[in-house]
Amino acid sequence: MIVIGYKYELESDAIQARKDCADYYGLPKSPDDVTKYWVDYSFAELNDPQFWYIIYDKSISSILGKPIEFEVIIGIPQI
Repeated sequence: MIVIGYKYELESDAIQARKDCADYYGLPKSPDDVTKYWVDYSFAELNDPQFWYIIYDKSISSILGKPIEFEVIIGIPQI
């Protein structure tokens, strides 16, 4: 699957990007809030090398910058 978004070699970088987006939007609004983050990250465990990524949304481009296009393997093809 081709993804437009933000790609990270380290999980800690994806966590920081998620936090940056949450901070920008003032999340969570209260300690009891169900919504903790504006975006979440995913792990491309089937890719080699593996990486973490956040899917692009126009609401985060001012925070995370210009997105890139990359491939994420989401399943093993059936033979």
